[in-house]
Amino acid sequence: MSERDEFGAFLVGFVVGGLTGAVVALLFAPQSGEETRALIKDKSIELRDKAQVSAEEAYARAEQLATDARHRAEELAGEARVRATELANEVRERGKSAVEAVRKPKKGDTEATAA
Repeated sequence: MSERDEFGAFLVGFVVGGLTGAVVALLFAPQSGEETRALIKDKSIELRDKAQVSAEEAYARAEQLATDARHRAEELAGEARVRATELANEVRERGKSAVEAVRKPKKGDTEATAA
């Protein structure tokens, strides 16, 4: 998990550094102010669109993961119910066997009570 955190931090730094470099390059480019502003506006619209697409993809992926997790939880709950029923039946059968064993008199006991 630590490697993922480190990679995430690296990726964020890389993106921020790239954006900073792009802005500085635009500001110091040999263009007129109007051209620079138009270029910045176009790039910001492009970045906004890319961010929106990425956010939509992340949202769709999160929804899919949530659906998968919900289905898996339902499967596990069903399996748990089946196993609980099996265990309850097993306990019930063992309990019946134990009760029958206690109720049945032994051969020696019946002769002693009859005498």
